[in-house]
Amino acid sequence: MPFENTGHVQATTAGSLPRTPELIAANAARPVGADGFTLETTDEVRQLTSAAVDDVVARQTALGITQPGDGEFGKAMSNGVDYGAWWGYSFQRVSGLSLTEENVFTQEPVRSSPGNVQLTSFPDRRDWTIFRDAYTDPESGIGTGKNATAFPTTTGPITYTGHDAARTDAANLTHAVAAAGADNGFITALSPGSAARVANEYYATDEEHIWAWADALREEYRIILDAGLVLQIDDPSIAENWDQINPEPSLEDYRAFTRIRVEALNHALRGLDTSRVRFHLCWGSWHGPHTTDIELRHIVDLMLDIDAGAYSFEAANARHEHEWTVWQDVTLPDGKVIVPGVVGHATNVVEHPDLVAQRIERFASVVGRERVIAGTDCGLGGRIHPHIAAAKLESLGEGARRASAKLF
Repeated sequence: MPFENTGHVQATTAGSLPRTPELIAANAARPVGADGFTLETTDEVRQLTSAAVDDVVARQTALGITQPGDGEFGKAMSNGVDYGAWWGYSFQRVSGLSLTEENVFTQEPVRSSPGNVQLTSFPDRRDWTIFRDAYTDPESGIGTGKNATAFPTTTGPITYTGHDAARTDAANLTHAVAAAGADNGFITALSPGSAARVANEYYATDEEHIWAWADALREEYRIILDAGLVLQIDDPSIAENWDQINPEPSLEDYRAFTRIRVEALNHALRGLDTSRVRFHLCWGSWHGPHTTDIELRHIVDLMLDIDAGAYSFEAANARHEHEWTVWQDVTLPDGKVIVPGVVGHATNVVEHPDLVAQRIERFASVVGRERVIAGTDCGLGGRIHPHIAAAKLESLGEGARRASAKLF
C-alpha cells in the first residue's frame, strides 16, 4: 500500500515544482498548433524533460521526500500563456476545444440565484471584489496568474487525445523513481469538475459537459495507474468554486452543485485501483486574502465520498491551519489516509522543521501515526523562488524525520 506509514512518516509534495530555465525556454520555443494553444512536441523538449524529471526526483529523494512527483514537468504551458500547468495542460490533451478571443478579465459578471448556481467571471469573484484595490495594485504582492487572459471554449465533443503524452509522463517518472531508489512516485491529473470550468458552447447542460470530461480524463487516469504509479487528482473546484459564485450561495445549493462534480469524478474512477489514488483539494493557490474561502467542515464529507485512498488538502496557510481540529469530529474511513499540507506555497518564509513536525503530530494525534503523510499545501513551482522551494522541501523532509522519531 503506497499510503501507509511503516516505521516513519512519509513526505510528499502536491505537484508542481520549479522548472529549470532551460526547460522553460525550450517549452516557450515550441511551435504552436493551428488551434492557437496546442504546442507541438520537439525532440529537444523530450530530452530536456526526461533529464529534468530524473534530476527533480533525485533531489526530492535526497531531501527526504519519500513519494516524489515529476514536478509536472511534462505539463507545458499553452503558447507561453500561464494557465497553470496543472490545468492548462488538459487543453492540449483533448479535442473539442477552440480558443476564445474574449478576455476573461473583461467578461460580464454572472449572477446566481437560489437553486441556480453558476460560476461568475474572474474579476467578479467575491474575494477579488472585497479587496479590489489590492488586486488591482501591482505593488500589493497578490499573485493571480501571469498573462492568462484568453481561455479555450468547448465547441465540440470532448475526446481524450493525450495518450502519448501521458505515457511519456509515466515513463519519465518510472525511470526517475528507479534511478533515485524511491519506492514509488505520483503524477497529477485534472478532475472533471475543474477541467469543465472552461466555457461550454456544445453540451446542452453543464452537467453533460462535466461528464464528458470525466469520460475523457478517465483515459489519463488509467494510463498513470497502469504504469504502477500513484495518481493524484487535482481538484480545486470542490472548494474554490465557493468564492466564484456571486452572490454567496446557500450551503445546501453549493453542496448540490458540488455533488455533481464528486459523482462525475467517481464515474471516471470506476473500476480502477483507487487504493493508489489520492485526491488533492485546495482553495485556489493564488496569493490573496482568501477571506471568502468555504470552511473545510462544510465540504469534508463530500471530499471523503470521493473514491480515493488518500486525501490531500491545505493545512499550513494562515487561513486554514486551524482546521486540523475538523478531524476530531470526522471519522476517517478505514483504509484511508490524509495528506495535510505542513509546508506552505503562499509565503517566502521557510517553515522551521520543528513546526513541520508539530503540524504532523497534531494530525497523528487525531487519526493515528500510520495515517498521516506530510505534504505541501499546493505546488511550489511558479509560486516561490526555486531556492526557497528547495529550502521548504528540505524543511519538510527534516520535519517528517523529527516527527517520526517521536511517533515511531
